Amino acid sequence: MKTENTIRAEAMDILIKHLGPIDTGKFLSSISREKFDYTQWQKNLWNDKTIEEIHQMGIELEEKRKK
Repeated sequence: MKTENTIRAEAMDILIKHLGPIDTGKFLSSISREKFDYTQWQKNLWNDKTIEEIHQMGIELEEKRKK
């Protein structure tokens, strides 16, 4: 099981890799300014996806991790 610090470090690496350092900073600032309900966000995360599409996304992510 990963520690919170490890998860945070990995998340920052991912954000910076995909958004760049400036947009990562903007994103983090927006999260800290707004009341953020993770549970509500999670409920609506993939409303536009079928279970098959979500499953395929998981398969593709796992394949990328193996490379």
